[in-house]
Amino acid sequence: MPRPKRCRRICGYPDFWSFAPEDGERTETVLLPLEEYETIRLIDYQKKTQEECAAAMGVSRATVAAMYGTARFKLADAMVNGKRLRITGGAYRLGPDFGAAETMKKGEKIMRIAVPYEQGRIWQHFGRTERFKLYDAADGEIRETRILETSGTGHGALAGFLRAAQVDVLLCGGIGAGARMALEEAGVSLLPGAEGDADAAVRAYLAGTLAADPDAVCHEHDGDAGHGCLSGGDCGAHGGDRGCR
Repeated sequence: MPRPKRCRRICGYPDFWSFAPEDGERTETVLLPLEEYETIRLIDYQKKTQEECAAAMGVSRATVAAMYGTARFKLADAMVNGKRLRITGGAYRLGPDFGAAETMKKGEKIMRIAVPYEQGRIWQHFGRTERFKLYDAADGEIRETRILETSGTGHGALAGFLRAAQVDVLLCGGIGAGARMALEEAGVSLLPGAEGDADAAVRAYLAGTLAADPDAVCHEHDGDAGHGCLSGGDCGAHGGDRGCR
């Protein structure tokens, strides 16, 4: 019987999920799991050694070498043969310390709703939000609320923050394609196009009367802050693992 695959620790979700050549027909897609992407990010982009990458991801150097080799071949295949490259899925666990996001435990029958929050209203640029207001609801009623500081920006990191906070639904304004993909990977349901008073929007959502636009798009670039841990540290220095998806 083969040994079960061990979860590999990743810092967070990327800000950009798919790449494709501008010329030629794209008939095939190369899939790059998140743990393989993480080896490229740590070794090629952050210039870490394979030993440092292994420590950050919580696996052996041999495992890193194998993942890194596979990832590099996939990148080469996409570039040489003009294939689309898509980052998706994998056997991973989130590794950064999301701080307060993990301290707010959720009851078994609670639905947790998050709103990008600024001065009582829904902040319209998800990738740049500095705080979320979280609402715990049951039987159509708000039972508890709390405001959490994100300590960082970039939609990949924020999607990881919401997953660590056990959020079920995000109400927001316009939101880009990359952020939508990050939230889907994080298991957070999305309701874009919401605006105005945050508390009123959540009450309307629970009552089934919220006016929102599922096609609302943020025309500002969500990923300006780049990819990184919310705390700005090295993944290997953090806890906060939530287990494989």
